[in-house]
Amino acid sequence: MASFSSSANIIFCSIFLCFLVQLARITAIKLPPNVRVPAVLVFGDSIVDPGNNNHIHSVVKANYSPYGRDFMGGTPSGRFSNGLIPSDLIVKAFGIKDVLPAYLDPSLGPNDLLTGVSFASGGAGYDPLTAKIVSVIGLATQMELFKEYLAKIKAVGGEEKTKSVISESVYLVVAGSDDLANTYFTSQLRSNYDVPAYTDLMVQGATNILQELYDMGARRFAVFSAPPIGCVPSQRTLGGGTERHCAKSYNQAAQMFNSKLSSSIDNLNANKFEHGRAVYVDIYNPLQDVINRPRHYGFEEASKGCCGTGLIESVILCNDLNPYTCDDPSKYVFWDSYHPTERAYEILFVPILKKYLNEFFCNSGTLC
Repeated sequence: MASFSSSANIIFCSIFLCFLVQLARITAIKLPPNVRVPAVLVFGDSIVDPGNNNHIHSVVKANYSPYGRDFMGGTPSGRFSNGLIPSDLIVKAFGIKDVLPAYLDPSLGPNDLLTGVSFASGGAGYDPLTAKIVSVIGLATQMELFKEYLAKIKAVGGEEKTKSVISESVYLVVAGSDDLANTYFTSQLRSNYDVPAYTDLMVQGATNILQELYDMGARRFAVFSAPPIGCVPSQRTLGGGTERHCAKSYNQAAQMFNSKLSSSIDNLNANKFEHGRAVYVDIYNPLQDVINRPRHYGFEEASKGCCGTGLIESVILCNDLNPYTCDDPSKYVFWDSYHPTERAYEILFVPILKKYLNEFFCNSGTLC
């Protein structure tokens, strides 16, 4: 998710608070015997965009301070956070590399390509209109970039290496928040749809990209649900009234989409993905719990972001000219008015890596 309301696509499952508080970094995943993950390949929005938007003409960028305050010595890489993002934590946990780069980064070398990249673009969504509104890279174009990527790794590693990368890599698909928050509720450019019809359109977009990837040889998919979009800071400001309550209608739409997405993934697994597996990853309920009980997880603030006043600032409104940015992002669940802090990602992604990805491998015919 991105732009004026970018998605917070993150996952949590209950573990002891003392373990969470003491956690300094994501620990390595122990894969089942005879299982390897050569690369991680990512499609989606700003939650997993490590800087692709730096290289396009769009206002949806994060390649300036204070973004990246805690990333590799304070580098504003284009990640929509103060530090690492979920795709970085996942490749690190797999022991592949420390960060997952943007595919459009011109400095990429052969090893960067062979071990995975992100095609994600802040502001994109399952609805093609979502990316067009803010001039970013839609999922259809991300798929074209993926095809270009495959040609490059074939030139570097040959036919067999390419087949191995395609079939054994883990594919992350993270989108949906911008469709709801930007396209449907804010711009109202899809006002001819009611919520049930619009969520059907979104699910069809998700199904299409998964089927296309599968037809190209991809076999391992992790598909993130939409978050409780009405409870993130900017949507509280825009849709939560004077008291900034969670915007109930936004959350209801997210829940409807999630239910349909989960059912669609079950259908693909049962009827289409004979040689692969897609896993639906619930981020709605875990994030909702963190927002409802921030102190339980070691946070002091969950209704405002660290950047600026924390009420509405995101992308171009989150900048060094704003004197109100907090001194300690680790006390905040959100970095700007939509994107979580690195610490929130670290805490929340321990359970996803332990539960969902191990479950993913164990349920795909592999003994664990």
